[in-house]
Amino acid sequence: MRPAIAGPLIENLKSKIENSADPVLTLRDLASWSHPGVSLAVLGHPIGHSISPPMHNATLAELARTDPRFAGWKYFRFDVPPADLSDALKLLHAKKFRGLNLTLPHKVLAFDQVAAVDDSARPVGAVNTLLRTDHGWLGHNTDGYGLATALRETLGCKLAGAHVILLGAGGAARGAAVECLQQRCASLSLANRTRENLDALLALLAPLAGGVPVRGFAPDAPPVDLPAGAVVINATSAGLHETDSAPIDLQRLPRPASVYDMIYNPSRTRLLRQAESLGLPWANGLAMLVHQGAKALEIWTGVAATRLAPTMQTAATRALASN
Repeated sequence: MRPAIAGPLIENLKSKIENSADPVLTLRDLASWSHPGVSLAVLGHPIGHSISPPMHNATLAELARTDPRFAGWKYFRFDVPPADLSDALKLLHAKKFRGLNLTLPHKVLAFDQVAAVDDSARPVGAVNTLLRTDHGWLGHNTDGYGLATALRETLGCKLAGAHVILLGAGGAARGAAVECLQQRCASLSLANRTRENLDALLALLAPLAGGVPVRGFAPDAPPVDLPAGAVVINATSAGLHETDSAPIDLQRLPRPASVYDMIYNPSRTRLLRQAESLGLPWANGLAMLVHQGAKALEIWTGVAATRLAPTMQTAATRALASN
């Protein structure tokens, strides 16, 4: 017999979903989960700002117009504190969610909590896309693909042969750094305020460098011999809030070729405003969000990311405008 409390829980969940196109859900909502179709989700903390749900749901709706297999697919968002990540992964697997995206602060934390890691994601040490299998979650990382595709699309920049100055040492930075090395960049210079995290990333990258010069430095003390004409990539969260200081002073660097900030909201961070004032080509992270999302949806649906990206781009732009 179903416990008496289940009825109110189910009604509460239905009310949440019906009264908001993209509600912010919590683990409590899983107790009464009853979505009849295929469920996907993004986990983060906080997660209310994420435009991934409208981006993915618009793309799934477009797919369903021509392929009835996707008619019952829906993408949700869950606010999951780091301490609850392990329980969340178990519950979401038990509820038969087909796939998950992970954003701050879960990408590195989840790496050791999934059943298996795809070979391409293993060198990164972080996962941002999970696919359900009978034995648990299979971890992937689509950040590198998203970054490389976005740089080509927005700045006409290829990582192969480029000098790169990468800001940050977290999960997003790991994916970017591995992609730079796999693409055979000319050099990779990492800047991070916390030396312990920087050293950990340098140690992870050392076996992957294959002759590419890799070094680290504090952003307030850049080496004098950094190469000019580098691509500067911000993989930190500095810039999410108007009061944030820039992750680095661009004037302390030899003149870069371009500046890319993985942050997409706000569309012009303090770092990008400085790049503009210096006459440097710049772009925000919206294209990266779109392309890493399209690659994740490819993993879940089998539909090519290149086919999905245009619809995702339109939906993401619309969601940002409505916000």
